[in-house]
Amino acid sequence: MAAPEPLLERVLLTNDDGIDAPGLAVLEQVAATLAREVWVVAPEHDQSGTSHSISLHAPLRVSHQGERRFGVVGTPGDCVVMAVRHLMLDAPPTLVLSGINRGANLGVETVFSGTVGAAMAGMLLGLPSIALSQAFTDREAVRWETARALAPDVIRRLLSAGWSDQACLNVNFPDVAPESAGPLTLTRQGVGLVKRIDVVARTDPRGFEYHWLKFHRAPRQEAADTEAAVIAAGAIAVTPLQFERTSEAALVELMQTLRG
Repeated sequence: MAAPEPLLERVLLTNDDGIDAPGLAVLEQVAATLAREVWVVAPEHDQSGTSHSISLHAPLRVSHQGERRFGVVGTPGDCVVMAVRHLMLDAPPTLVLSGINRGANLGVETVFSGTVGAAMAGMLLGLPSIALSQAFTDREAVRWETARALAPDVIRRLLSAGWSDQACLNVNFPDVAPESAGPLTLTRQGVGLVKRIDVVARTDPRGFEYHWLKFHRAPRQEAADTEAAVIAAGAIAVTPLQFERTSEAALVELMQTLRG
């Protein structure tokens, strides 16, 4: 059976796990089935948790790491801006793909995610953008084969359907074998698995204290149409995300209180 024709002229790939991350290598394989040109502009080092941030107080340094492949000492958002507004200025991408993240990005965790942040940066620049993540149970045994097998069709279906230019898409693949995965399911963000952020204190060999921040995750009661619930059921979750985060309930409550 012949391979499907590429949908796109060129696609931009980035991530937050770093340019040498295994998930990015998987995404390159996926993108090669979708576009005639695949560009990689990704952080030189792990930038997990950097959200949508861009560097306004430090220079950005770029290293050429192969044909259409660049490392940036900066955030995922920096990478998208550097690619679209500089490296690919004469021939911009028609799609931004961010990932494939090691671990799901669900619920409120999407606010912190550099993977999602890169897709939001692409949306801000007027480009269709998709964040992709692979859920895991064992960090040392991530089912990359699931994302590798399922992502091409998922992306093609989403591109064929189209979506608002005021949203980017957050795609999460379940921690099951590809043949066991449920269908592509449109979801709401929901709360997700993060219950709190802890501070873990340690002492270095010289006797000085240092600290790590650590997410504490646990299953929570959620509606059936949320990302976490759909992923837990073994299906593929797709959530449209936007910048507008006004709490309508709080806005109404404040308006009533302040008017009183």
